[in-house]
Amino acid sequence: MNFRVVFMGTPAFAVPSLEALVGAGCDVAAVVTQPDRPTGRHQVPTPPPVKSVAESYGIPVLQPEKVRTPEFEQALRALSPDFLVTAAYGRILPAGVLAVPRVAPLNVHASLLPKYRGASPIQRCLIDGVSEAGVTIMRMDVGMDTGDVILQRSMDVSGDMDAEELSGDLARLGAAALVEALDRIRAGTATYSKQDESEATVVRPLDREDGRIDWNASARAVHDLVRGTRPWPGAYTTLCGARVKIHRTRLPGVSPDRRGEPGAFLGLLADGIGIACGTGTIEVLELQPDSGRRMAARDFGHNLTHGTRFGS
Repeated sequence: MNFRVVFMGTPAFAVPSLEALVGAGCDVAAVVTQPDRPTGRHQVPTPPPVKSVAESYGIPVLQPEKVRTPEFEQALRALSPDFLVTAAYGRILPAGVLAVPRVAPLNVHASLLPKYRGASPIQRCLIDGVSEAGVTIMRMDVGMDTGDVILQRSMDVSGDMDAEELSGDLARLGAAALVEALDRIRAGTATYSKQDESEATVVRPLDREDGRIDWNASARAVHDLVRGTRPWPGAYTTLCGARVKIHRTRLPGVSPDRRGEPGAFLGLLADGIGIACGTGTIEVLELQPDSGRRMAARDFGHNLTHGTRFGS
């Protein structure tokens, strides 16, 4: 495949797509990614995952602070790409940038569009408890994930899969779909379908407060929130005014005989602790007290008495 491509992506989700382009024989003229950002306790500047992979292939890397500048557009035009391919780059591109590629600007989006347009499709679909997720390869326009669809691929989602696991699976699915879309374009068999606006949903980026557990919700909804926000921003509750992170949960096969108000500790279960929800009981397997270490919830539960309320 002799297409000349400029690839734009930032997190680990984008890495398989970049590797797929290289593996398919595309001429990746450059990679555009976000600037290095401070991370960790010591705020050490850290390159995005895509940058590290690009450098391992010897691909030039651009890290503009802004994409809405004449200088950036000119830099892209100088590369003369056939395609501009984005995968979780992190910014909406202006019309001038989208007009740069000779053939088309393409995007690998982690949802079955028009559902879950926006910045957090993977987390949101898990929080919503969907049983099917997928990827879309679309031709970009100036809207947010509103472009014409070239192809989609779907996969089943298990009831215990978290956002990190689903992201990895969708990243690989998206990479394969991207190569398939380019093959169709090269063969002249690609079709472009308009999205059904009546079915569209839009999701904003998650923030830390999105991880707060509402114990009045059903046990299923609490479980879906925990897995949908893992690893970030992470689910949490409070106990006696102190924050407690909830890392892993499951729906117990057998609920405890005792009952309580939403958020009430119901006792030790097989591998964790039972907490009452608005409907049903959730089994918390791993948690982390404020300023403490991650630990087995069952060990933590030995210090609790029946009826102790989380969320207080």
